[in-house]
Amino acid sequence: MRPVALLIALVLGLGGIAFAQESGIGGFDRDALAAREEFRLGVQAYNRSAFNEAILSFERSLSFKPGEALILDWLGRAYYRSGMEDTALRQWRSAVDAYGPSSRETLVLSSRIETVRNRRSLFPSLDDEIRYVEAGTYPGLSGDIRIYRQPTTVLPLDDGSVWVVAYGSNEIVRIDVNGIVRQRQRGPLNGFDRPYDMVRGQDGRLYLSEFRGGRVSILSSQGEWQGYIGSKGRGEGMFIGPQNLTIDAEGYLYVVDYGNKRISKFDPDGAFVLSFGGRSEGFAGLLSPTGIVAREGRIYAADSLARRIYIFDSNGDYLGILISEGLRGPESLTLLDDGRILASDANRLLIIDPNSALIRELGLLGNPRVRIAGARADGNGNILAANFEGDEVSVMTPLDDMAAGLFVQIERVISDNFPRITVEVQVQDRRRRPIVGLDARNFLITEEGRTAGERNFLSAAFLSETSDISILLDRSPAALSMQPDLNVAIRDIRAAGSRIVSLISAGEQPLRERIEGSAPSLSALTAAARGSSSSYSLRWRFDMGLRLAATDLLNGAKKRAVVFVSSGNLGELAFEQYGLSELAAYLANNGIIFYGVMLGGNPASEEIRYLCEQTGGQVLSLYRSEGITPVLKGLNTKAVGSYTLSYRTGLPTDFGRAYLPVEAEVYLMERSGRDATGYFPPIE
Repeated sequence: MRPVALLIALVLGLGGIAFAQESGIGGFDRDALAAREEFRLGVQAYNRSAFNEAILSFERSLSFKPGEALILDWLGRAYYRSGMEDTALRQWRSAVDAYGPSSRETLVLSSRIETVRNRRSLFPSLDDEIRYVEAGTYPGLSGDIRIYRQPTTVLPLDDGSVWVVAYGSNEIVRIDVNGIVRQRQRGPLNGFDRPYDMVRGQDGRLYLSEFRGGRVSILSSQGEWQGYIGSKGRGEGMFIGPQNLTIDAEGYLYVVDYGNKRISKFDPDGAFVLSFGGRSEGFAGLLSPTGIVAREGRIYAADSLARRIYIFDSNGDYLGILISEGLRGPESLTLLDDGRILASDANRLLIIDPNSALIRELGLLGNPRVRIAGARADGNGNILAANFEGDEVSVMTPLDDMAAGLFVQIERVISDNFPRITVEVQVQDRRRRPIVGLDARNFLITEEGRTAGERNFLSAAFLSETSDISILLDRSPAALSMQPDLNVAIRDIRAAGSRIVSLISAGEQPLRERIEGSAPSLSALTAAARGSSSSYSLRWRFDMGLRLAATDLLNGAKKRAVVFVSSGNLGELAFEQYGLSELAAYLANNGIIFYGVMLGGNPASEEIRYLCEQTGGQVLSLYRSEGITPVLKGLNTKAVGSYTLSYRTGLPTDFGRAYLPVEAEVYLMERSGRDATGYFPPIE
């Protein structure tokens, strides 16, 4: 091809993006050519997760082509992933103005702006007014096909699916987020006999009460029957109509024995411990016990006939009444992550604060036939309500989330195997909570409005059992005096089993300590962590060290965390270059969890606690009785809303200089979301 022809091809090969236009005097706009080249470099840097490099390229591109909507859009993306959300929002608003009010790009971008802006000001509290509405159902009857009958409770799983306990059809049924039945279990040879409630023990085993069978079945984590606890009768450890169950912090099982009007306690191996709930001094006794939940050494038990919730200690001693008014007929009680209690009460879902005894109505079912026998929160921010009378499980979603839809981000486009394109998509709700359990049916990939060809669903990160950790080391003089504790911390972090990507020394000039491979020996890792006395300084830099530690995780496993080993105080230069909110956003917007490991029994600073809260992490004292290893092992089971798909593009490449668009749409029941981006193919 002649040089002139090649130049024309490069200028025009932009996939419809008008960077280069004729100058009007027979030549070409050199500024537009320069803008296009810098834009191409910026897109490629972004897809390598080199966000600072991408920002520089997009800024240079804008200097040649001010006000170009697509460049502004991408610049906002790069600032967002860098944690600079205010700057990102400004760029996106400018892009909306440049795109125009009626363009398809404006619709996508406006939704993104609204979600990010609202999310940054959303801090739900106990007195908020969030309402849950029905977003869909898992029906027991589909046409003439009976799926299950009379659900009494649900047990959400980490993969987004849920066990439905079907009292009427004597089975438990596992249903995925799309309402597809994945598994059925009907128990041993003689089957379940009116199963009622199910909970998960600390070892992963499941316990299933059988109302008419007068027993509790022990199941494996996969639902296979293993044995029984108890039998029908009135003696110790026996039942007449066992219903609701709960597990306390020590692994003890509590069973509501409806027919005997009592609660029985069993150790983790199923041995009977004691019963309580009968008449005693100051307590008339349970009349119709239903829901039960354990919290901080106390047992809360609902009584549907008395319309009350009582309090006992773990030894069965009566402590008083939590709720005496405002209930219609309470059934299930479930402990939420924030310490509040979710209660089902006739056709209502209630939130109860055990500290203040305040009740707030969360939502209700308006179906003609309603009795919510059980309700639990799932990992996607929903509440699943088992409607016994209506023969279905209702999926209840916050009203605002229904309106906002799903927050979908195409995080990365990989074109190395062109024309086979790989797309990494992040799916969250508007509060940054990951949406798990999706599969190929939930995604639509399009190019220029046409469905992409040869689509494949490659992976879902929530199913992965691998994780990456970057260790960040406090290099303050205070940390220097805590070397024995540091050795213990490094040992326990290594024992968690995650791949150690890097060891960052946060000195005056943060640097990567040298470690060999992803599984270095404990002695080598400990020696590198100790460093030398010159590594420690009053001018140590937490902010720069954290950025470096987080950056090392960007192209690794989707389950990832920075583990900060600290004396507890961040020093005077902690936020000299990067602010606290910017650091929190950098971690959260890239799916990185922050853990603070405290040496010497010292408390964590407010800044460390903030970073943990904003990213789903935790402050860990090195002296906690169970150690820090179990918590860090939990990284492998963290919910992650990242999905990888591939397709074969049919778009022309123009010698690798064309900007090729791609759009991802995600659908889940009544909610949806989409994102549009693009990429450059390899230069031919």
